[in-house]
Amino acid sequence: MRLALYAALLLASASASAQTAPQISLDTLKEVTKTLSSDAFEGRAPATPAEDKTVAYLIERFKAAGLQPGNHGSWVQDVPLVQINASNVAPLTFTGGKTPIALQYRKDAVLATYQVVPHVALKDSEVVFVGYGINAPERGWNDYAGVDVKGKTVVILVNDPDWQTMTLDGPFGGRAMTYYGRWTYKFEEAARQGAAAAIIVHDTEPAAYPWGVVESSWTGPQLEQDTPGDHMDQSQAIGWIQQDSARALFVSAGKDYAALIEAAKHKGFKAVPLGVKASTSWDNGIRRQASKNVIGILPGSARPDEIVLYSAHWDHLGHCAPVKGDGICNGALDNASGSAALVALAEAHAKTGPAKRSLVFLSVTAEESGLLGSKFYAENPVYPLAKTVGGVNMDGINIVGPAKDFVLVGVGKSELEDLVKPFVAAQGRVIVPEPSPEKGGYYRSDHFSFAKLGVPMLYGESGEDLVKGGKAAGHAASEDYTINRYHKPQDEYDPNWDWSGGIEDLTIYYGLGRQLAEGSAWPNWYPSAEFRAVRDKSRAGQ
Repeated sequence: MRLALYAALLLASASASAQTAPQISLDTLKEVTKTLSSDAFEGRAPATPAEDKTVAYLIERFKAAGLQPGNHGSWVQDVPLVQINASNVAPLTFTGGKTPIALQYRKDAVLATYQVVPHVALKDSEVVFVGYGINAPERGWNDYAGVDVKGKTVVILVNDPDWQTMTLDGPFGGRAMTYYGRWTYKFEEAARQGAAAAIIVHDTEPAAYPWGVVESSWTGPQLEQDTPGDHMDQSQAIGWIQQDSARALFVSAGKDYAALIEAAKHKGFKAVPLGVKASTSWDNGIRRQASKNVIGILPGSARPDEIVLYSAHWDHLGHCAPVKGDGICNGALDNASGSAALVALAEAHAKTGPAKRSLVFLSVTAEESGLLGSKFYAENPVYPLAKTVGGVNMDGINIVGPAKDFVLVGVGKSELEDLVKPFVAAQGRVIVPEPSPEKGGYYRSDHFSFAKLGVPMLYGESGEDLVKGGKAAGHAASEDYTINRYHKPQDEYDPNWDWSGGIEDLTIYYGLGRQLAEGSAWPNWYPSAEFRAVRDKSRAGQ
């Protein structure tokens, strides 16, 4: 009875908040998205002249919205980055098998390095297939057990061993990707194991994007945090190869590709030396330059040291591989739309006036390079994470019309999910599971940088069940974007977009943020969540 009463009170509160919330500005959403994704902003690549233009525009919009500088009188936080630009990339060759294999850069393989060195030379490195490249003691799983890969090249499958399971049951969450399935983890673990090179086999479904996305994202200047040691603890070479190239490699090595992939799905899999050697080389142009996070604040009236956070990344890929003569990846949906939402929410909150807690609006850099801007802020916070209540991250706004459903990405992790439910219900919508949990969306945007250090951040979005056209129309729109626009020059602003569904989502984000900022609650992670312990520890010191 008490639980039902509490739920009813939450719903009533959400309904009241929705009725009193200022209208999210459609003009702001359109204008900011159109401006930031125009060719004049050259795709908003960090550490380029386009960054200066982007940062200046965001500061201008934050000022006009009514925010104050959020970093002790400054609008920005410097984020030290190092840019590495590969050139003269030799084919990735495999020798010693039945037939020599030579994989061409971009067409068959992409190669990069975290190491800040002027030249990379991988010469006759023994190749080992390590399945999914996972070492998870708590799950009794170690693909590196019994094999020494120091100085060797490891070939790794993308995603988790159980990604083809259609339920959420399995050693790695079934269909839902865990962090062990992310490419970032696989390169991290390969480095911990001492591998000289780590190569992931691309497969469109478990990777969640086609080869064109890999090519555009992994070629041209690459960014990494500029830290002492120049990342020399990482592998010499990292990269991806096409699945057909992997099949050819295994044939040359005299191995059954399909049989080994099947074996890799099961606990107890043993890594398999392929009996071939890998070689490649390239030169690196190196440039060190600080990029910038942009920070605005609406100071709290009663407890200004307690922070509610909204975040979105401003960066995209800049100049990229041309498609039909167009070589600018404008990033209209990803994430000019999220940046516009950040401005629109700032306007709405400023119009309402200060809340009891402070509201911080954080526009971060270098998300596309591995969440670097949010990672730097989380590790070097302007406002202590122990005093950061929680918040909302936005990465792409609904521009295809209202949806009947609302997806919580990475559901089952924090109490923010309980707080947001009434705001969703107040719109007559329902919360549904992720339609494609195998894509690992929870680990692919900036909220993850905060989650790892204990701060609960909501990452939600419209589902695929559209008011007009239902699930078929929603799924078709999602697939069209992933295949034809994501990380490509075709992600461009369209004046015919339907923002009404996006405004509904932003109204939910507004209501949740306002409730957190006016209240005194400290939502935590659920006891089973992997981030609960670090949050409890940080809050215990307050």
